[in-house]
Amino acid sequence: MIFFDNYFQTHPNALFLAPMEEVTNTAFRRICKSMGANVLVSEFVSSEALIRDVQKSFDKMAFEDTERPFGIQIFGHDENSLVKAAQVAEEQQPDFIDINWGCPVKKVVAKGAGSAILKNIPKMVACTKAVVNAVKLPVSVKTRLGWDMTDRPIVSVAEQLQDIGIQAITIHGRTRSQLYSGVANWTLIGEVKNNPRMKIPIIGNGDINSGEKAVLFKERYGVDALMIGRTAIGNPWIFQEIKCAFENKTFTPPTFDERVGMMLKHLKTSIPLMGEKKACLEIRRHYAGYFKGISHFKQVRLELMKATTLKEIENTLLQTI
Repeated sequence: MIFFDNYFQTHPNALFLAPMEEVTNTAFRRICKSMGANVLVSEFVSSEALIRDVQKSFDKMAFEDTERPFGIQIFGHDENSLVKAAQVAEEQQPDFIDINWGCPVKKVVAKGAGSAILKNIPKMVACTKAVVNAVKLPVSVKTRLGWDMTDRPIVSVAEQLQDIGIQAITIHGRTRSQLYSGVANWTLIGEVKNNPRMKIPIIGNGDINSGEKAVLFKERYGVDALMIGRTAIGNPWIFQEIKCAFENKTFTPPTFDERVGMMLKHLKTSIPLMGEKKACLEIRRHYAGYFKGISHFKQVRLELMKATTLKEIENTLLQTI
């Protein structure tokens, strides 16, 4: 069954976990899935690294059936490399392949990948078409409104990408020049969705940090699904909160003990997958989220940032609980 054919009809309030480098690895994806994320996407995979058989890139594509529906996201600047990478990704049998045309990070943009392509829309369309034609799986795209505030061609771009065969598009409501600052422009996302020429699903992304906002954006702009990114870092409960909001149920924020328990579950899930030391290093980026708003936790967090073993982390937390 082709994933995008009917998924949004049966899941009208679907929530995607955004692909985030060094964040959305298998362990974190499993945590978010258990908390209500419907669709998961890999960390973005370099097409150049993939066709050179770089093992780290293959590791990023690994997933379990329990993570489905699952997409593998690739990025690059060369048409041939993107095509080959998409074919390699297809061999892993995900549910769809996503092309990253939105990453604003300098090292990605400097190579002509990610949101750099927004300065060359004809190339963006040509590369995307080549990938669509090279694989049997559905292809989606994640992108931004445009390069800067003077150039936001997303309405036209979405039409062109639909016309060459993509089956869904995720739009982050910022330009590349904004990076992650300022406020996401959902009005333009809404213009894409309400364009009568658009028939494919539109997934909205940007500034969804509460259940209330999720409901507001979904109802006001009519998008088919929402994608949650940075808000989920150290806060997998955001999916649960949004689900409750859509169902008019009361969401009870996690207690301190529940935060500690979830963080340790996250860490313990990571250790068998990447080794203890690397897992202890990677969990650091989640501490601020897991313990946000807990005033007495500042000193403890400083101690946690020094820990490189599970035992050290557990002992530090025992002093707090």
